[in-house]
Amino acid sequence: MILRKSFPAVAVAALLFFAHLSLAQVDQRWKPNDPDRPLPPVITPGTSSTQDAPGRSPSDAIVLFDGKDLSQWGGEDNGPAKWKVTDGYMEVVPNSGYLHTRQPFGDCQLHVEFAEPVPAVGESQGRGNSGVFLMGLYEIQVLDSYQNKTYADGQASGVYGQFPPQVNASRPPGQWQWYDIIFHGPRFDSDGKVLRPARVTVLHNGVLVQDNVELSGPTGHHERPAYKPGPDKLPITLQDHGNPVRFRNIWVRELGEGQ
Repeated sequence: MILRKSFPAVAVAALLFFAHLSLAQVDQRWKPNDPDRPLPPVITPGTSSTQDAPGRSPSDAIVLFDGKDLSQWGGEDNGPAKWKVTDGYMEVVPNSGYLHTRQPFGDCQLHVEFAEPVPAVGESQGRGNSGVFLMGLYEIQVLDSYQNKTYADGQASGVYGQFPPQVNASRPPGQWQWYDIIFHGPRFDSDGKVLRPARVTVLHNGVLVQDNVELSGPTGHHERPAYKPGPDKLPITLQDHGNPVRFRNIWVRELGEGQ
């Protein structure tokens, strides 16, 4: 093979190395198109939401909020959840505290729908602010980013303080929006060393805005905290930032290793 000067041998070596890594992820116990390979489980897929009504979750999902009650959620200090539930949605009661799932989750697919307050009040980070925290540590920002200027990594669908969204796909306040989040949490060895950083992919209103980004650690305000060893699963958290943001149709699918 003749290598062109514009494509040096070191680049070829790097490509072959990463190709080897990707091939190593294929389950070598099975031949290509092996009829004996176990088939994936059959599920009933969900349905899409509309502005008037939430869709149906996939049959293998854990429903965290179905519009009826907050039984899957707890408040701060393990007290009762104090947000308001009405007309099929829950609404942040300002200064009542964060909510967290009673069940812990790690690697997962998470679907969350939200609507920003009408009329829009405030500007920048003071307008329709909330957040979705994977494992209670890694925030996907919720904000009214429709014609609202703020810093890039604090916009709606940003990985707060780390990754701005690729595009601003926000809808006007009052309209229902949604996040589809694919999250893989960090892994640590017995000495607390990071074996695998956390990664996240986010679609905002069906638009890819975070593409398998690697997190530097937990998210923070004006800081980048380092990873600290901990469990593989922790509760999902919704933020009370003092704005009456609404949420509906929240469900999660747990992902196994390799998914």
